Amino acid sequence: MEPKSTAPAPPPVLGAPVAYPAPAAAAYPAGPYAHAPAAAALYPPPPPPPPPPSSAAAAQQGAASQQQQQLQMQIFWMEQQREIDATVDFKNHNLPLARIKKIMKADEDVRMIAAEAPVVFARACEMFILELTHRGWAHAEENKRRTLQKSDIAAAVARNEVFDFLVDIVPRDEPKDAEAAAAAGGAMGPGIPHPVAGMPATDSMGYYYVQQQ
Repeated sequence: MEPKSTAPAPPPVLGAPVAYPAPAAAAYPAGPYAHAPAAAALYPPPPPPPPPPSSAAAAQQGAASQQQQQLQMQIFWMEQQREIDATVDFKNHNLPLARIKKIMKADEDVRMIAAEAPVVFARACEMFILELTHRGWAHAEENKRRTLQKSDIAAAVARNEVFDFLVDIVPRDEPKDAEAAAAAGGAMGPGIPHPVAGMPATDSMGYYYVQQQ
């Protein structure tokens, strides 16, 4: 066995390539998403959304809504009957007397009006307005709205035969897009203000807020 040489290594030659040791494989720590496949296996995906209700379920829901509206109208008329029975002031009423007399005089056959007739007529007009408002409000609630619109009144008129005389006064069809709205606004004639298509109306009387009693 030959003895190991203790001679020092020769100095490196200038310009000669130097051999560097290969870098060791870096061991990176496990990140927060290292166990994502295992977690996915533990937590299955959520179930799909339920299918839309069938026609039978929709019809049943509509029938229940109609029954609820009928019950509300029955309660409304019972309250009106109690108010009429408890009325003692026949001189003051909510509607203006001059407007009531003007409506009554629209009939050419009416020559004279008794003192108690405007009071009864004013009460009848008030009940008519209240019923139409209640029915329109029911349609607004069906559409998840808190604002009574013209379309709600039109729907109330279309759903009840007693309001058939209002079909021509409150048309159901309304312009759907901006072009139709602009055309309808132009047909009103010059000099008549109307809201610009796509912009909210600035008329303060556009909506009425009813105070809860």
